[in-house]
Amino acid sequence: MAKAVVTGASSGIGKAITNRLLTMEYEVIGVSRSVQDDDFHHANFQAITCDLAKEEETLKLCQKLKKENIYILINCAGFGKFEPHETLHVNTITTMAFLNLTAPMLLTNALLRSLKENDGYLININSIEAIRASKFAALYSATKAGLKAFGDALFEETRKSGLSITNINPDMTQSNFYDTLRFDVSQKEDERLLASDIADAVKHILTMRKGAVVSEYTIRSLKFGIHKKARR
Repeated sequence: MAKAVVTGASSGIGKAITNRLLTMEYEVIGVSRSVQDDDFHHANFQAITCDLAKEEETLKLCQKLKKENIYILINCAGFGKFEPHETLHVNTITTMAFLNLTAPMLLTNALLRSLKENDGYLININSIEAIRASKFAALYSATKAGLKAFGDALFEETRKSGLSITNINPDMTQSNFYDTLRFDVSQKEDERLLASDIADAVKHILTMRKGAVVSEYTIRSLKFGIHKKARR
């Protein structure tokens, strides 16, 4: 049974992708700060708790996963904060840069040989902000654009292998990503994405003819909508 690693597996897009992979009969190692085996109640799921915003924990995880035979790596863990850049705390800057960009590069470094040997898949869950410029998103956009550039360059680097690499750029997707933000997705069905939409994209990527690769997969809601939360 082919084995996948999904970061950010305990909630939102990562959880939806994990559930989809389990239904596709993959064995899944789910990574997050709070994930537990009981979150999925599935014989093919293994939880590894790790704070990917912390270098020491991430490096230990990399050493552990190097011992595994991995077919799919999905880098999904991340967070955003959208404020004027001069108001951001330095810890927010360093933490977001590490979690959104450095940790995926470290995990990919640790698992790349296995992924290539298995003719596997590397999928980065980026953001629509990776391909556009929005005010108050300089830090977040930089981390996501960096992850996209990493995936694009690695696609060219590994092209003689059987590894497929895809960057998925979702627009605003209903999840707990917005819990601490001043805005949220619209409640209208045609003005938001669902986590299941991103899971659908992952399934599409994994079920395509292996000789074809969707190197970039951008998903938008049909219409634009946003919900501004009341100030407290």
